[in-house]
Amino acid sequence: MSTRIANAATALRARVTQATRVSGGDVNEAYRVTLDDGRVVFAKTHPSPPAGMYEAEADGLAFLAEAPLRVPRVLACTNDALFLEWLEPGPRVRDFDERLGHGLAALHRLPTAFGHGVDNFIGPLPQDNASTPDWPSFYAERRLLPMLSRARADASLRRRFDRLVARLPELVGPPEPPARLHGDLWGGNLHVDEHGAPVLIDPAVYGGHREIDLAMMRLFGGFSARVFASYHEAHPLAPGHEDRVALYQLSPLLVHAALFGASYLGAVDRALRAYE
Repeated sequence: MSTRIANAATALRARVTQATRVSGGDVNEAYRVTLDDGRVVFAKTHPSPPAGMYEAEADGLAFLAEAPLRVPRVLACTNDALFLEWLEPGPRVRDFDERLGHGLAALHRLPTAFGHGVDNFIGPLPQDNASTPDWPSFYAERRLLPMLSRARADASLRRRFDRLVARLPELVGPPEPPARLHGDLWGGNLHVDEHGAPVLIDPAVYGGHREIDLAMMRLFGGFSARVFASYHEAHPLAPGHEDRVALYQLSPLLVHAALFGASYLGAVDRALRAYE
């Protein structure tokens, strides 16, 4: 049993009787935890978590919780661990994809501003959410350029991004109100609850252009065409959205280059070429 989990469980006013490792992503250790009062909870911990990482995740779950899509309920949060309700997965309901598409559309309609009141993390990387007056400046200054620096891009790639940033006002699409975003919406951050309904986990939230969530969903697969069709039915996308997919995939690709190395810079290069 992780001593970090055992010690942090005092925040639940209970003692851990069993902790079993489960799959939980690339950053944290994840556990199914049984407490001496009979509760079963989910816990994540890390040998040396960045300061504020779990508090930021708890804030992100609250940011998403007003949407009709379920998010795990936060039970306790410490510097060393985050405790969430345990959601035993069940078989997907027949209209799972439609629920997900309509739920994302409802999430993206919730009021917010560009940015977020709390800086947070995408994976282990810090994410600056300071507000800007418009989406092109936020996308450039808070997402693309910081991750370009972390990815250790060479001078040639930096110059190409400078040219892209100068063109962003004409490339990002028609002006839209900022959407409430999950921020890290790949297939691994979609869960199925005991009722077979979709659940969003592991957010990296902020307010931004809704197409960036949808572009990331298409980057690594895991979402059917029915999800996107249901989304478009509930919240139609602006003309030209297909031409902007690669533009909005640049941000997660740079995150992967920063985390996993230069092998992802080839994908960055290919996405960038569409706008040169």
